[in-house]
Amino acid sequence: MIDDRLIKKNMWKWANDLFPVCRSITGEGVRFTLNYIKKINANLKIYKVKSGSRYFDWQVPYEWKIKDAYIKKNKKKIINFKKNNLHVVGYSAPINKKMRFNELKRNIHIHPKIPDAIPYVTSYYKKTWGFCMNYAQKRNLEKGNELLDVVIKSKLFKGHLNYGEIIIPGQSKKEVFLSTYVCHPSLGNNELSGPIVTTAIVKWINSMKNRYYTYRIVFIPETIGSIIYIKKNLFKLKKNVIAAFNITCIGDNKSYSYLESKFKKTLTDKVCIKALQTLKLKYKKFNFFEHRGSDERQYSSPGVDLPFCSLMRTKYGEYKEYHSSKDDLSFISPEGLFGGYNLLKTAIRILEINRNYISCNKCEPQFSKRNLKNTFGGSKIEPSYKILSNIIAYADGKTDLIDLSNMLKKDIFFINDKIQFLKKMKLIKIHK
Repeated sequence: MIDDRLIKKNMWKWANDLFPVCRSITGEGVRFTLNYIKKINANLKIYKVKSGSRYFDWQVPYEWKIKDAYIKKNKKKIINFKKNNLHVVGYSAPINKKMRFNELKRNIHIHPKIPDAIPYVTSYYKKTWGFCMNYAQKRNLEKGNELLDVVIKSKLFKGHLNYGEIIIPGQSKKEVFLSTYVCHPSLGNNELSGPIVTTAIVKWINSMKNRYYTYRIVFIPETIGSIIYIKKNLFKLKKNVIAAFNITCIGDNKSYSYLESKFKKTLTDKVCIKALQTLKLKYKKFNFFEHRGSDERQYSSPGVDLPFCSLMRTKYGEYKEYHSSKDDLSFISPEGLFGGYNLLKTAIRILEINRNYISCNKCEPQFSKRNLKNTFGGSKIEPSYKILSNIIAYADGKTDLIDLSNMLKKDIFFINDKIQFLKKMKLIKIHK
C-alpha cells in the first residue's frame, strides 16, 4: 500500500510544479497538466475533441494559445502576464494598440472586495479581451492620462479540447466515479487541489489489493468537459455508477464541507456523512438546490441523474480569496491537501466494505454452542454478544453496513470486523 507520509510530501511537490501553469478549458496548459499526471499514473488515457464539435446544447470553442501580455506605461511594464497569468482575461483575443486609460478602462477588471488582489475572469464563449489587476495597479495606469502600450499576444484557432480518463477494474462492474477539473490557471484551492488530491487517490486505488468496485476517474475542463464526457458515456454511466464524487476545493486547512446530492439520500450521501463522522470532523453541509456550482450541475441534470456529491475543505464561494490571486499556494498547505485526501480515501474505504448481509438461519442462532454467549440464563448480557446479536437481527438483506454502524453507534470498521467474524462462523453471508 501507499505510504501516507510520502503521499503528503508528493502532493505538495505536484502542487508547486503545476501552480505556475496557465491552464484554460483548452490548450497547452491542459495538455501539460494531463501529461504530468500521466507520469505519476501511467494508466491515464488522454483524449482530444475537435473545436466546433457539438455536444447537446454546447459547442466546443476554438483552442486558445497565449504567448505574452502586458500594459506598458513610459516603457515600463505595469501589468505583466509572465509575472502572474491571472492578469489576462482567460480566452482574450489578441490586441496590440496604443490607447489612453479612458479607452482601456472598459476592459479592466478589479476585485470588488479585496483591493490588493487580482481577480480571475474568463470569457470562453464571447469574443473579447481584458486585463485583471489590483486597485493600485489600476490607479497607476490612470494617473497622468498617458499613452499606454496594450498588448496581448494570443490566438484562437481550430484545435482541440483535451481530457483524461482512468478506468481501474475491480471484482464488480459497478463503478465509483471521481471527477475533477484541470482548466483553471494559477489558483490553489479552487482548481489545483482537486487534480492533486485525485492524482494521489488514483495512486492509492491502483495499489489496493482485491478492490471490489471498478473506478472511473476523469480530469476534465469544467462544464464543457463534463458535458462532452456525459454525451460520450451516458449509457455506461447510468448503467454502472453507484456512487460519484466531484473533487474540488480540497486543499486548504480551514474547514470541511459536504455538498449533498440532488437526491439527498443516495449511497454517496450516506458514505460522505459516514466518512466525516468516522474521522470525527466538524463540517458544513450545503444543499444542491441553493449551492451547486461545479460539475455536479451537469452530472445531476435531468436525464443524467447521477448520484454526485462533493467532499471539500472550504467550499468554492465560501472564502473571500476565491477566484483571486489570494487563492495561491499560501492558501493551501500540505496538511490541507492531506486532510482532503484522507477524507476521500476514508469514503472509498467505506464504500469498499459496505454490503448488505443476510442471516444463514431462520430465528436466532444458538450462540452458546459456539461459545459466543454465557450458558447461564439470566446472567448479565455481555456487550460482545449483544453486538453480534444485533448484527444478526438486522441481517435482513435490506440493512447495509453503514446503517448498522449508525444504529449501533459504533465505528464502521469495528462493525465490519465483527461481520467478518460472523461470516467465518457461517452465521451471515453477503446478500446478492
